[in-house]
Amino acid sequence: MANASRQAAWEFFGAELKRRREDAGVTQVDLGARVFVSGGYIGQFEQAIRKPQLDVAQRIDVALQTDGIFERMWHRLINDQRYADYFAKAAELERLATKICEFAPALVPGLLQTAGYARAVTLAMNPFAADEYIEDKVSGRLERQHILKDATRPVYWVVLHESVLRIPVGGPAVMAEQLERVASMARERTVLVQVLPYAAGAYALMTGSLKLMEFEDAPPTSYTEAVYSGNLLDDPAVVKRSYAAYDLIRAAALSPEASLALIESAAEDFRRCASTT
Repeated sequence: MANASRQAAWEFFGAELKRRREDAGVTQVDLGARVFVSGGYIGQFEQAIRKPQLDVAQRIDVALQTDGIFERMWHRLINDQRYADYFAKAAELERLATKICEFAPALVPGLLQTAGYARAVTLAMNPFAADEYIEDKVSGRLERQHILKDATRPVYWVVLHESVLRIPVGGPAVMAEQLERVASMARERTVLVQVLPYAAGAYALMTGSLKLMEFEDAPPTSYTEAVYSGNLLDDPAVVKRSYAAYDLIRAAALSPEASLALIESAAEDFRRCASTT
């Protein structure tokens, strides 16, 4: 489903929710209380800002006595299989975040990937998949990047381990393009990028992939990812420890200026290698 049609689906769900709620004489606050979310959440569903979850859609059906219509709409219009189940919620929260901090120990984060790099990563993880499947996954990853183009884009701070700059994902030409993209976004101040060098030693072992997200009207959240699994963590004590780990990694990283120089140097090395092959 293309971005425009998916947004239209969210808007249809929201418009129908508002109509049914008002016909029942129920306020957003009252409906929120019945389905165990805030009235503000109901408003965000109705304005197509936040994607409703299946369990919420089911509770709305019960609260408004709508005979399963919102559950059916969720399955037909809202459910998006382009993201792995374990990442879908994190992808939704990215859209709502006011600040995102990320540590990438092995791969360029999805929000910064080029199409060529995303395709190479997806194909490596799915070597027997059909082209349609690969392109659908790549499209979903690139679509997430729209949050960095909005006027209300989140503050985005990324620490890349130096190995991210050295592993030739997709070959020299793909890597050159990818690193040039990261460098360009850093120069444009769309993202603040630091590199954790090999010399930092054990700091790279403190955590795997880590994403920290802050919101205007909700507590911060951390997301960690491993092979075919991810954990969205909102326990305050765990999130606090995640921030402490990130702060130590960031402190051991090169300055933004030195990091940019290293990224540009690595991109140039790949570009020269690509020109000789």
